[in-house]
Amino acid sequence: MIIKKFQANTETEAIMLAKEEMGKDAIVMNIKTIAPKGIYKLFRKPSVEITAAVDDAVSYKNDKPKEELLRKPRMNFNPDIIYEDRVKPAGLSGKETSGEPSAIEQKLNNLQNLLEKQLNTKETEEREEPKAAAEANKNLACVQLVYNQLVSNEVDEIYANQIISEIDGTFRSDASIDKILASIYQKLVLKLGQPKTIELGEKGPKFVFFIGPTGVGKTTTIAKIASKYKMEQNAKIVFLTADTYRIAAVEQLRTYANILGIPIEVIYTEEDLEQAEEKYADYDIVFVDTAGRSHRNKEQRDDIERLLNIIPEEKKEIYLVLSATTKYRDLIKMTEVYSDITSYNLIFTKLDETGSVGNLLNIRMLTNAPLSYVTFGQNVPDDISKIDAQSIAKKLLRGQ
Repeated sequence: MIIKKFQANTETEAIMLAKEEMGKDAIVMNIKTIAPKGIYKLFRKPSVEITAAVDDAVSYKNDKPKEELLRKPRMNFNPDIIYEDRVKPAGLSGKETSGEPSAIEQKLNNLQNLLEKQLNTKETEEREEPKAAAEANKNLACVQLVYNQLVSNEVDEIYANQIISEIDGTFRSDASIDKILASIYQKLVLKLGQPKTIELGEKGPKFVFFIGPTGVGKTTTIAKIASKYKMEQNAKIVFLTADTYRIAAVEQLRTYANILGIPIEVIYTEEDLEQAEEKYADYDIVFVDTAGRSHRNKEQRDDIERLLNIIPEEKKEIYLVLSATTKYRDLIKMTEVYSDITSYNLIFTKLDETGSVGNLLNIRMLTNAPLSYVTFGQNVPDDISKIDAQSIAKKLLRGQ
């Protein structure tokens, strides 16, 4: 009995090879699938190997002597198989191979080079993938730390998430931590905005109203700002106070007026304000101190609104004075009430009495009202400055 093995892409092709080589009487004894090995397994399909047998007494189809067939068996070339030893089997082209590679050998070599290149690229990507993933995880951890820092500084989670989401996608996954921090810092500075300060009127006086709840330091803030304009620009200034509910408030402002050498008047009605507009028509700035009103009291809110409406829009500026120490939920209610009355700029007082400045950003983003001044003590006129967005952003990021 003669036994031989044949390989092909499919079982049918392998059987046909066996029948062609061994004759129609060949019997298939075994069939198995040959999985590709080595580096080519990613790119090649499995082949089929069959074991065929024929009785000695049965002649081969081509009638070749048995000895010759055993000595020089036919090798069936499968174009999908790349031979490991790179040697071309005898009989591929009907003649023995020469020293020069045949066209088929050249194609095989070219294919192998291509596959090796693809595999090397894949292996390089696989090696780099953990590095890229590590960079992404590092960046994510950095962003999470910044988020936590903002929230610990009492920035509302809504606004912290908004800021983080706005910078997401603006830098590569392998961006340095410094670049991430710089992006967030720049975003904070933009959100805080440029300070809106008092501008002198081109024609006639500028009426500057200070509104806000009781106890936030409106009167002291007026004195600080007025002192700056008096000393630095020699502006012609007058004080008006509508805070007739507190005698101490009137006396406090009168004291500052005497020190600065500027006039002061008490306003009891809307008509008094109209008369003051005519009386001080040649002044630069008219500072108007209003009574501290409860945001819960509608009647008091209406009094403020009527007073503000006396002066034309182009001749007035309105500043809502809030304390940085006030709870955020209370600040929300206050700003909502005053937003129903008028548009305004924001002044925050008592910055020296709190360790966090998150509410400045919160209220700025909630109301979209410009930030203007901050105060940080009782000293007149020193403890006040224009809002410094860069300084506030740094405090938000480092917590001091």
